[in-house]
Amino acid sequence: MPDLPRPRLSGRAAVAIVRSDPPQVFLAEDEEVLGRVLAIKLVAQTPPQQFGSWLQEVRDALLEERWADAVLAWMSATDEVVDAYPDDPVWTEEQLDADATALEIRLSPVFQDPSRNS
Repeated sequence: MPDLPRPRLSGRAAVAIVRSDPPQVFLAEDEEVLGRVLAIKLVAQTPPQQFGSWLQEVRDALLEERWADAVLAWMSATDEVVDAYPDDPVWTEEQLDADATALEIRLSPVFQDPSRNS
């Protein structure tokens, strides 16, 4: 069964980081799109001989649109790690303009009196 779509949240993004050398970063508008991106741009681009005994499982997962299963099998086959962050905020100028940043910085813990918190 294909992975089920989830509602999209405005101002959010899905991110995946492959801990390869060099690292690869994938950014998508949501988790569903991220799964497809990883399937097409990462898993499906891997030569079949790199999958060993995982090859049929990867192919089945891709054809059945089970993106998460395909990525997990890819990780097992390649010993690579993918860190996925399916719902992170996308910061905008409107949310964090220069004035808001200046205020936020001054109220942050780094500017607290160290003797006050000991």
